[in-house]
Amino acid sequence: MTTTPTPDVVASHPEPGERAVLAGLTEALHAVIPELGLEGTAVTMDTRFVEDLDLESIDLVTLTAELGRRYGDRVDFPAFFASLELNEIIGLSAGQVVRYITGRLG
Repeated sequence: MTTTPTPDVVASHPEPGERAVLAGLTEALHAVIPELGLEGTAVTMDTRFVEDLDLESIDLVTLTAELGRRYGDRVDFPAFFASLELNEIIGLSAGQVVRYITGRLG
């Protein structure tokens, strides 16, 4: 009997292009929010910004500004966040942001 992987299993194994974006996201996190002490923290596709990294809304704003600087107009973070409900922002994972970026760049 063949089983289909659950979305969580699929989400934790990024595609090659997603790996590069995840690495860039991790660099951006470490660069713009050094006071959180994330230098040694591994960021995976399943890492949640609020629940796992304890980011606050201002931290997310700072992070998206840095990502906007890196990716330019090709990635519209204000529109992305405006499309999310509050509970979706609270549960937002690195994988969701990585997939959004790769989708916009692809």
